[in-house]
Amino acid sequence: MTLRLDPQVKAKLTALSDALGPSEDLPVGDVEARRESGHRMMDHIAATTAPVEGVDTETFTVPASDGAQLAATWYRSSTAEPPGSAVLYLHGGGMIYSLEQMGKIYDLVARRYVAASGVPIFVVDYRVAPEHPDPTPVQDCYAALVWLAEQADALGFDRSRLAVMGDSAGGGLAAGVCLMARDRGGPAVAEQLLIYPMLDDRPAAFDPAVAKHLTWNYDDNLTGWGALLGAKAGGVGVSRYAAPARATDLRGLPPAYIDVGDLDIFRGEDIDYARRLADAGVPTEFHLHPGCPHAFETLAYGTDVAARALADRIRRLRSL
Repeated sequence: MTLRLDPQVKAKLTALSDALGPSEDLPVGDVEARRESGHRMMDHIAATTAPVEGVDTETFTVPASDGAQLAATWYRSSTAEPPGSAVLYLHGGGMIYSLEQMGKIYDLVARRYVAASGVPIFVVDYRVAPEHPDPTPVQDCYAALVWLAEQADALGFDRSRLAVMGDSAGGGLAAGVCLMARDRGGPAVAEQLLIYPMLDDRPAAFDPAVAKHLTWNYDDNLTGWGALLGAKAGGVGVSRYAAPARATDLRGLPPAYIDVGDLDIFRGEDIDYARRLADAGVPTEFHLHPGCPHAFETLAYGTDVAARALADRIRRLRSL
């Protein structure tokens, strides 16, 4: 049997496509057109999804290593007692979308995790490529980790129960931040939750069985890595912090949770990273969801498979 979309996911994607109208194939390197299209789609999803109640927010400014000031938001439950843990959440966006384009959907995502788990979440608006190429994005995210750990007492959590979580590009950055924290002797990370992470700048082999179902396609991926790394993308000299699949030693990293759909071009690199983490002695939980493309739980929220994936992530959050 060939790979195919989960029927419920397919129905949701069809309805989304009907609402937004036909989309055109974008050439490699066209960042602005992708930003416009992605912004429109994520705003539509956010606007047509029920709001999440019971979550309060507080805004902060995080100093980056080069002196820039990064906007950030602390999400906490307004109804439950704080559990003593916390999460730094790094948003997705292919290395090219900031919260200017993705903010409405990630506000919803953060509220959803906090309401379901009770664990407070800190979302930082790290700078993105091509305006801010490597190493700025991962350095910004590491600065947010350091700042958050330093604020543990003020924010009311135990710094030994601080996790890093992210999806897509944010998942890759979360993995990079964990490598950086290990190598620099930085804040201890209790757990890394990597949601279909973007880990490897080396182009994935074209798979015709997957290509027709992709929601983040091969040209999108080339665009994202090219924006971040320029001419180095796919070649030599790429930092393990930018592309964690490049890391040769994964020992001493925090326990990991990874999930990905089998209709995602990150499937192979995510499976490989999970295997290598386990081989390096890192406790690793991995889920491969059949019939699911990239960002399936957001694009097809309310489906059975999205509910299962979210339940697993929330279980890990509650265990912090």
